[in-house]
Amino acid sequence: MTSHATVTLLPDAGPLITLAYANSLDLLLKPGWSMALVDMVLHEVTRNETPTSARIDAWAHDNCIPVLETSIYRRHRQASVSSPPRKANLGELAIQESMNEFGLTAERTGVFLFEDHKIARASFLLPENCRKVSTRAFLLFLEQRNLIESAAAIERRAILAGRAFSQIRFPPD
Repeated sequence: MTSHATVTLLPDAGPLITLAYANSLDLLLKPGWSMALVDMVLHEVTRNETPTSARIDAWAHDNCIPVLETSIYRRHRQASVSSPPRKANLGELAIQESMNEFGLTAERTGVFLFEDHKIARASFLLPENCRKVSTRAFLLFLEQRNLIESAAAIERRAILAGRAFSQIRFPPD
């Protein structure tokens, strides 16, 4: 990967929810990369009251996490006013839009952090300077760099708190 200053972590809803269940959202900051939330993803994880919605919203606010604006979210808000909006896959589409922007700017690398097994199997265009990484692989990366003691302990904490954590391994073992 390139220098830390040029890497931006873009988590999808699944990793945010899992890490919130594990009380470990700060792990997203451990690599020292910049981080951003895509507007549609933030909306997805905070629009309804859930066991993690207030925790994620407060964490993003307290850490001054920048929010990347997308046309996907803009259209979603406009549709919400006039008719029931489409909801399926909008976060992923908004992340794809953000990664396309990264693709136009060679100085930055985007790391798309995902959890959903459908995304692991999905084929969407990743610009050359973007990566797709699962929550589990990210936790193992942190463990290998001695930034956390145990990836399995974080997973276990999320599961014990009630998170149905994906059993899909990406990349496969």
